[in-house]
Amino acid sequence: MDLKVVVKEIKGNCPVYEQGDSFILKDGYRLVADKPLCMHALASLMPHYNAFRFVEPGRWGAAGKEDSSKIYFQCLDPVDYTGGGTAIFELSRVPGSGDAAEKSGNK
Repeated sequence: MDLKVVVKEIKGNCPVYEQGDSFILKDGYRLVADKPLCMHALASLMPHYNAFRFVEPGRWGAAGKEDSSKIYFQCLDPVDYTGGGTAIFELSRVPGSGDAAEKSGNK
């Protein structure tokens, strides 16, 4: 199953991302991106991406308010203290790329 990460919002001035930027995790783990990625973002993604492949977000308290099939996370840059930018990301499954949660019975 493929996962898509989209930059939903930026608080402050992120030197890497702009709102709307995205990248794909092919098969849930191979990064495919058109531009460089930020290590702060990847570190924030790590605890979520594998669980998201196999278990519905609501089962582990990560479901989005408006769309429970997506989760949201933010990078580790504390904008109020660094003057940088905190990026907020949306993680979703790519339709038609397989559903590991359904296959594993953890939906």
